[in-house]
Amino acid sequence: MFEKNESPLDRVVRAVVGGGLLAASLASLGLTTGKPLGIFFGAVGVVLLFTAATGTCLLYKLFGISTAKQH
Repeated sequence: MFEKNESPLDRVVRAVVGGGLLAASLASLGLTTGKPLGIFFGAVGVVLLFTAATGTCLLYKLFGISTAKQH
């Protein structure tokens, strides 16, 4: 659907940070109880996991950035 604009390292970092944020928001920041900080970090974690899975960052696209290796 979208052209990949993330390098493999970028994707791994996003997956690790996104997973950590999502886990922290579930475990201690109050995502399940509806606390705003938990909701915020949970949402950021989900977005990072999504971009890691797809290899496409819409902010990168908006600003013309690409960490993917160009052929």
